[in-house]
Amino acid sequence: MSKQVIFVVEDEMHIQQLIKYNLEANGFKVNVFDNGEDLLAYSSENIPDLFILDIMLPGIDGLEVCRHLKQTPNTKTIPIIMLTAKSEEFDKVLGLELGADDYITKPFSVRELVARVKALFRRVNITTEPKVEVLSHGEITIDCNRREVYKGNRLLEMPLKEFELLKMLILNKGKVLSREHLLDKIWGFDYYGETRTVDVHIRYLRQKIEDNDENPTYIETVRGIGYRFTDKIPDSAN
Repeated sequence: MSKQVIFVVEDEMHIQQLIKYNLEANGFKVNVFDNGEDLLAYSSENIPDLFILDIMLPGIDGLEVCRHLKQTPNTKTIPIIMLTAKSEEFDKVLGLELGADDYITKPFSVRELVARVKALFRRVNITTEPKVEVLSHGEITIDCNRREVYKGNRLLEMPLKEFELLKMLILNKGKVLSREHLLDKIWGFDYYGETRTVDVHIRYLRQKIEDNDENPTYIETVRGIGYRFTDKIPDSAN
């Protein structure tokens, strides 16, 4: 079996070497880059299984690199982990809004980094080998094998986490799922109570699947608990 390939962009040499050494020691193939421009140029012809992007970089920053990768057809479905020395919620939320799948705040432990990489790859493997082929409710259809989501005949852009979240909600339609439960099942790692992560992804899901995301009919908020995907067919879908 070929090794999974990870591209890392990090301008601090000691962190770059730390990441490369420990990921390779755990069976991954790692390519490192000092800046975003070099990574983007190399990624135009070479596609990894995962990107790890530092936010604070010389030249274009990691958020802009993330934006570019998610807008490029060949790389838009590749998972991304963001590294940031900033702990403010704004940075985390912005990274998630741009399509990042996970983030780690510096300083981080090597064990945490490796655990999150492995957890992310497990989720990708589960997503690409679903037991259910097609899910549908109202105008929403999920092709699990192709990892595509449609509203009517329109294909929706859907990053990995949003796809997994929508799939879990539809599989459990009518049931209330807590934010903590969704964090555990979708992110697969202790987010230290960062339930805001779920809210961000729900907001972006609603913008894509709802006729009016300010008055949602598919994804209902259950105050103080979490979310529920309706088991009723919205009027607009009849």
